Amino acid sequence: MKTIYFLITVFFIAPLFSFTTLKTNPIILVTQDTITVEATFDGHEDYGYNFIAKHSDDEEYTLTFQKVIEAVSNEFDLKSDVLIGTKFKITYKTEIIVTKDADGYEDENIVNTITKLEKI
Repeated sequence: MKTIYFLITVFFIAPLFSFTTLKTNPIILVTQDTITVEATFDGHEDYGYNFIAKHSDDEEYTLTFQKVIEAVSNEFDLKSDVLIGTKFKITYKTEIIVTKDADGYEDENIVNTITKLEKI
């Protein structure tokens, strides 16, 4: 009889542990080599640091960086408005982080990290 109670308990409790681990296991899927671009600082938002860059046909686009390495953040205060409008040479890397939600669906998040920043 104790064996039956044990098996019933394991049957109902084991799935709870497997579902909780699904949503907390991020997987870094792709890490690119570093990329360098020239862009103008456009400010800081809650979601990241925005820069305006230009394609080869002079069409503007926004690059958002979610992370900045410590050495760069010590040299440049990108959270202040003082540097808005300043042109930079930016070296960065891109990672695609894949997580699974509670329903088992994969969610891809692109994370751009500034690794080097130089005023132009």
